Amino acid sequence: MTTNLLFLCSRNRLRSPTAEQLFAAWPGVETASAGLAPDADEPCTDELVEWADVIFVMERTHRTRLQKRFKKSLKSARVVCLDIPDDYGFMQPELVALLEKKVGPYLR
Repeated sequence: MTTNLLFLCSRNRLRSPTAEQLFAAWPGVETASAGLAPDADEPCTDELVEWADVIFVMERTHRTRLQKRFKKSLKSARVVCLDIPDDYGFMQPELVALLEKKVGPYLR
């Protein structure tokens, strides 16, 4: 059985694309990423939210935004806040280590 993971940050430029790429190779996992800001590179959609089994948000503000904008689509997905600030570059080793530490336990 495949678990669908959705990673969300503000603009989908650094944190969530890093997470998507990092966990894409994990067995039994499908990944996607999107942003919640109006100018996100890949904006979050109802379809993505409905597709996800687990939604990882980087900050508490993302959880609030997600719950307000996608209330109808957020039926069964578990929402997990990772508390990872916007202080990292794409695929930065410190970000990768933090993601592995915080997301890994949900995938075992």
